Amino acid sequence: MRTKDFYFDLPEELIAQTPLKNREESRLMVVDKKNGVIEHRIFKDIFDYLQEGDCLVLNNTKVIPARLFGIKDPSGGKVEFLLLKRIEGDKWETLVKPGKKARIGDTILFGDGLLKAKIIDYGDEGSRIVEFYYDGVFEQILDQLGSMPLPHYIKEQLEDKERYQTVYAKHEGSAAAPTAGLHFTQDLLRKLQEKGVNIAYITLHVGLGTFRPVKSENIHEHKMHAEYFEITEETACTINKVKENGGRVIAVGTTSIRTLESIADEHGKVRPAGAWTDIFIYPGYQFKIVDGIITNFHLPESTLIMLVSAFSSREITLHAYEEAVKNRYRFFSFGDAMLMI
Repeated sequence: MRTKDFYFDLPEELIAQTPLKNREESRLMVVDKKNGVIEHRIFKDIFDYLQEGDCLVLNNTKVIPARLFGIKDPSGGKVEFLLLKRIEGDKWETLVKPGKKARIGDTILFGDGLLKAKIIDYGDEGSRIVEFYYDGVFEQILDQLGSMPLPHYIKEQLEDKERYQTVYAKHEGSAAAPTAGLHFTQDLLRKLQEKGVNIAYITLHVGLGTFRPVKSENIHEHKMHAEYFEITEETACTINKVKENGGRVIAVGTTSIRTLESIADEHGKVRPAGAWTDIFIYPGYQFKIVDGIITNFHLPESTLIMLVSAFSSREITLHAYEEAVKNRYRFFSFGDAMLMI
């Protein structure tokens, strides 16, 4: 299967630059995964499609202020860091700009030396392995010096940085938000629970590997970057009980989908775990546990649209995207949503 098989024409003006004032007022496209029938709704109408006994699985990772601006010591040259993932302790995989001048042994100062970093190795695809030095608590210093790592296609400043967090964000560690969850409000989640919908949380710290373009012509040659996830015993028990009782598992976002499919066995059972996943889901993949998905509208030729195509079909997915363009849906992180079930 070729990468270009997942291309669609996307007008630039449909790329959402700012979030809506009310999270749950974004648009919702409901797609029947079997026959492709489409309904146009508002996101809060998700209530009508979830049933008592279903389980909604949410990724409660929290985006860290992962973009840092510093200077090289002693030259004073400007340097930009983007933290991708913690390797261990104070060692991180990081994107550095300008990369050509970021050599092993270089020292970078942030906040007049409040935070220091030393480049200790080269990582994958141009990244660098760095070790940080500081006094105090790293997360507090990062919150003081760092800024939100908004995607490159968002050109406008974000007035409220909490709008790039889900309302249930809890565990810090992501370089990007699990954006399908941005549509939920606490009130909507409460109403769903009152209806009898189970709410379960997983944690997957989102790295930029999820969003890196597929450069190979043949999609089978693409390799995903590994991301760390955790599933608690409580979450595993909730999901397994729902499946045993005939309920549906609805995964919110591609991160939740990839986590569940990484840990589920051939019988559709999940277990508590903390592990890394580099699962790449594309058409031909047989889903083991996920019965429905909630997701935003993704980039052409991306691994994310390939995943959605695997859940239904390439033809149905691309038709839905054509309808989204035709009906002026908002795309990407601050865009509208799709329920495929």
